[in-house]
Amino acid sequence: MSFVPHSARIRFVLVDTKHPGNIGASARAIETMGFDRLYLACPYLKDYKSHHDAIAYSTNSLHILESSIMTDSLETALEGVNLAFAMTGYSREFGPKIVPLVEACEEAKALLEEKPETEVAFVFGNERNGLTNEQVMMCHQCASIPANPKCSSLNLAQAVQVTAYQAQMTLRGTGLTAACRMFESDPPATVESIEKMYVHLEEALIACGALDPANPKLMMPRLRRMFGRATLTQTEIDILRGVFSFIILNKSSRIGRKKVK
Repeated sequence: MSFVPHSARIRFVLVDTKHPGNIGASARAIETMGFDRLYLACPYLKDYKSHHDAIAYSTNSLHILESSIMTDSLETALEGVNLAFAMTGYSREFGPKIVPLVEACEEAKALLEEKPETEVAFVFGNERNGLTNEQVMMCHQCASIPANPKCSSLNLAQAVQVTAYQAQMTLRGTGLTAACRMFESDPPATVESIEKMYVHLEEALIACGALDPANPKLMMPRLRRMFGRATLTQTEIDILRGVFSFIILNKSSRIGRKKVK
């Protein structure tokens, strides 16, 4: 998986965090999404980096925990930030406007691409009360994670994970994983190749008894519709036809032949 360089200009700021386990879990959460800048504004435990819960929950991201920056105020944690999003689930009467997380990430991406010197921050409040009105007012906008109205409160580290995921997907400009993109270079199969595959498929279904040629019903049209949704490539056609060939072979002809992998 490749990550975009803009991620180096995004920081995740935790304010008044009480439980060191959430700090460690947040360190792990942001690194899994390609980020490495974690700020702690006024954490409850000043020695959180050495706390056993923080270390345990950070697992393989201990270096993110150790390199996190502790400040004595949110204002200091936001120094140099051009666009700060207060992560909150509800709008405040006098606070900045609230936007969905997806929209916030799109705005962050646009700013980072337009102005290379800019910095973006996502700010999270403590576990019990979230961000105060004063802390929210220090941010440019509020961003919310869509959630069930009957159970809208996320664990702090979970909120960080969801935010980091959405930010990375937006920066990369796609929801595709590397595993999906590895097949993008295969062009769709030609009409001629697909039609030959359907002929071969019908022969295989008849050979194994799944299709009665005297009473085919709608099996082939339904299979055509199913495969049509898949946008098959030539490589996939070749694989399928290889399987069909083995189905058509009678039992005695299969003995000693190499198995399909």
